Amino acid sequence: AVHGAGFGSASGVYSEAVLGMAPGRVRAGGRGESLRYASAPCTLGRVLVAMSAQGVCAIELGDDDEAVATALRAHFPHADLQRDDSELQAALEAVVALVDDPTAPFALPLDVRGTAFQRKVWNALRAVPPGAPVSYAALARTIGSPRAAQAVGAACGANRIALAIPCHRVVREDGDLAGYRWGVERKRALLERERA
Repeated sequence: AVHGAGFGSASGVYSEAVLGMAPGRVRAGGRGESLRYASAPCTLGRVLVAMSAQGVCAIELGDDDEAVATALRAHFPHADLQRDDSELQAALEAVVALVDDPTAPFALPLDVRGTAFQRKVWNALRAVPPGAPVSYAALARTIGSPRAAQAVGAACGANRIALAIPCHRVVREDGDLAGYRWGVERKRALLERERA
């Protein structure tokens, strides 16, 4: 499996350059980390942005502050989470602007946490043009894994950085909307905004 995925050796799977972090850090759930977060109202309910020392590590959408904070705690159960509305005001404004216009450029650094395969999918997603949804199968072909449409769907579901990694742009082969971690109605609204 290691060689079939394109790695030269087993050690390549765990390379910092590929994962962006050691596998132990992925599994640690934020243990030993201090993350700052802030939330605000947006046109899709509430939005939360969380930042590590490396950059934005989570963007959550939900109906209220408790929903977005619960989602953050679930992803980083062992992190020291500190609400910091004043220091994160500029980041929060950039994310709210992205909710209103998902075609807008997003320049904040990202702290992307996932496996090599997930990162491959997420990088391909970031190259999908706004207003041009792609199917799971087409995205699988794009990353050189034509039989991995289900795995692509799982990678989209594992994304914790809404909008900046635009998994809302992935649809079924027939164009119908599939699931979206933050709700199909939000996905529909984002795609409509991109088409407009």
